[in-house]
Amino acid sequence: MHIRHVSFDHPDALKLSDQVQAEYGARYGDDGDATPLAPADFEPPNGLYLIAYDELGTPVASGGWRAQDENGEGNADGDAELKRMYVVERMRGRGLARRILAALEEDARAAGRTRMVLETGSKQPEAVALYTSSGYEPCEKFGYYRFHELSLCFAKAL
Repeated sequence: MHIRHVSFDHPDALKLSDQVQAEYGARYGDDGDATPLAPADFEPPNGLYLIAYDELGTPVASGGWRAQDENGEGNADGDAELKRMYVVERMRGRGLARRILAALEEDARAAGRTRMVLETGSKQPEAVALYTSSGYEPCEKFGYYRFHELSLCFAKAL
């Protein structure tokens, strides 16, 4: 596996984003995650977007972080928000998400961020298991879905 930094609007990132949005739609019966995101959100030093490629150069996993500070939506100064963590179905269970998560945490820490936060949903038990087994703990809800009953928010000190 080769993990590469790409822009959030890179064609491979868009392809994987479409796939994760379709999965969210199937799980929640909607159009996917409506959180406003922009390519600039994931540009160093205020963010990073990664894609894992298999041995044939096919994009198989993604994830990114973006800087968040106190914003009236529950974020605190120093937050790094995890977004678009996804592994294609045929590659799940091989530790790709853990590798991307560790790389994102390391980069956010190096950028001076003090806490990684994320929002997932109760219909994503695999995601909840990944995050809790990686040291994330439930936190006060934040962000776009902070008032949604299926929203679950987690945080980890960096």
